[in-house]
Amino acid sequence: MLTVASLHTYPVKSAGGVAPNTARVEDRGLAGDRRWMLVDANGTFLSQRTHPRLALVGVEVTPEGLRLSAPEQPTLSVPIPGAAAERLPVEVWGDTVEAALAPAAAHAWCAAHLDADVRLVYMPPESRRTVDADYAVHADDIVSFADGYPLLLTTMASLADLNTRLDTPLPMDRFRPNVVVSGAEAWAEDTWRRLRIGEVTLRAVKPCGRCAVTTIDQQTATRGKEPLTTLAQFRRDPATGKVNFGWNLIPETLGTIRVGDAVEVVERG
Repeated sequence: MLTVASLHTYPVKSAGGVAPNTARVEDRGLAGDRRWMLVDANGTFLSQRTHPRLALVGVEVTPEGLRLSAPEQPTLSVPIPGAAAERLPVEVWGDTVEAALAPAAAHAWCAAHLDADVRLVYMPPESRRTVDADYAVHADDIVSFADGYPLLLTTMASLADLNTRLDTPLPMDRFRPNVVVSGAEAWAEDTWRRLRIGEVTLRAVKPCGRCAVTTIDQQTATRGKEPLTTLAQFRRDPATGKVNFGWNLIPETLGTIRVGDAVEVVERG
């Protein structure tokens, strides 16, 4: 039986994650996922690709906003920017989005941790970043500051198969999924096209081509060569040249999902 093994959100893009037992699936993805992001002086997004120490930023969601923590840094509470907060255009993978600027203390805290000139921004409800039209389920599908799609699904079995090929097994956090499924055969997700989880129906639209973030230890921020070196031996997509692990999902309906929910494969392909 297929079930949800775990759920994950990453409130600040490329920073530490949160693992709730219950999550609301919204049009942008799981509630609160990647609604915050760090940008440089030009408004361009930052990630672990260029700033691996982002992995060491712990994030706790509070009723007011976030609480940030990091080694040798004091804990900082950051409120969600209000309607009067300064707005600025920011860029994420070629998309320009209007964001709200966090308070100055948040910029200083993040700059001290990363030793870089950075600003923390928030995606307000009125900002709309659309999904690539080639893969959208609905014409008005939107996404947060995630790389491109509202949700990412992985399976425990595929990770287990990968780990049999590695000298040192890796945890699932290297792949930063939103929904982890147990009970499947390895790589069975490649055939899933439409899923039902709890109240929600989701469309699997595109395999996830992996990047160098998967080579960063999320506990130490150190970079290696795996899992990309091994994945490239058997998971390279001949059409794109990318190395795939996991699938990008777009919600067809919204609602609540929970750890332990049954996962029903409604359509295969």
